[in-house]
Amino acid sequence: MNSKEYISSGILESYILGQASPEEAGILECVMKNNNEVREAFEEAQKTFEMLATAQAVTPPDNLRSTIWNKIQQQEKVELNIEQPASPIQTNIRLTEEKKEVLEIEKEKKDNWKNYAIAASLLFLVSSGVNLYWMNSQAEINEKMVKLESETKSKNLAMQNMQQKLDIVANPDMKKVVLAGVDKHPESKATVLWDTNSKDVYLNVNSLPEAPEGMQYQLWAIADGKPVDAGMYSEDKDGRIALSNIPNAQAFAITLEKKGGSDVPTMENMYVMGGV
Repeated sequence: MNSKEYISSGILESYILGQASPEEAGILECVMKNNNEVREAFEEAQKTFEMLATAQAVTPPDNLRSTIWNKIQQQEKVELNIEQPASPIQTNIRLTEEKKEVLEIEKEKKDNWKNYAIAASLLFLVSSGVNLYWMNSQAEINEKMVKLESETKSKNLAMQNMQQKLDIVANPDMKKVVLAGVDKHPESKATVLWDTNSKDVYLNVNSLPEAPEGMQYQLWAIADGKPVDAGMYSEDKDGRIALSNIPNAQAFAITLEKKGGSDVPTMENMYVMGGV
C-alpha cells in the first residue's frame, strides 16, 4: 500500500477520533515518523477537525458562570446564618448536584464536538474520493489529448510531404527517368525526377529490398561515360528533397554501398538503371 492509499484508508480520522486500535495507532505513529507525506496529511486532517469543532462549538449561556457563583455565595450565607451546621450528608448531596450540573454542560459540549468531528470525517472522505476521481479523469483526458496531438502532427507532416511530392511532379521543368531492375534484381524499380532548369535530382524508390544493416543505397549519374555521385537514399527524404545537383547526365543507376556511400559504384551491387 502506497502513501496515498494509506492516507485514503481512513486511519487518520480514526486515530484523531480515538477509534483506532492500539495496533493501528502504533503503526500510524511509526509511519508518520518516517513518511513526511503521511505526517502532513495527518496534521492537515487534525487542523480541519479543530476548525470545524471551534466553528460549531456550543457556547454556554453568558449568565451560566454568574448563576453558579451566585448559588455558591447564597449557600455560604445560608450556612453562616444557620446556628447548626449542615450535616455531612446534606453537604455531599448539595455538592453532588452542583457537580452534576457542571458535568452535564461539559458532556453536552463534548458530544457536540464529537458529532461535528464525525461529520467532518465523512466530509473529508467524500472529498478525498471526489478528488481522486477527478485526478484520474484529468489524467485520462490529458493522455488522450497528447495522443490526439501526436496523431494530428503525424497527419500534418504526411500531408506536407505529399504536397511537396506533388509540387515536384507538377513542375513543367521536371524530367522523369524510369530506372528498371537489372538482371540480378528484375523486381526492383525506381524513378528519378531531374529538374532540367535547376538541375536538382529527386528520387522515388518504387521497389527496392530493405538495405541490410550498415548498408545504404546510392544514386549515380552517368555523365560522359563516367559515374558521378548523385546522393544517398534515405526514406525520410524520399521524392521530396533533392539528393544532388547534376548539370549533365546520360543515365542514372542505383547501387548498394556501405553506409555513407562510396567514391566509385560497386557494379556487382547494382539494382536499377535507366537512360535519360
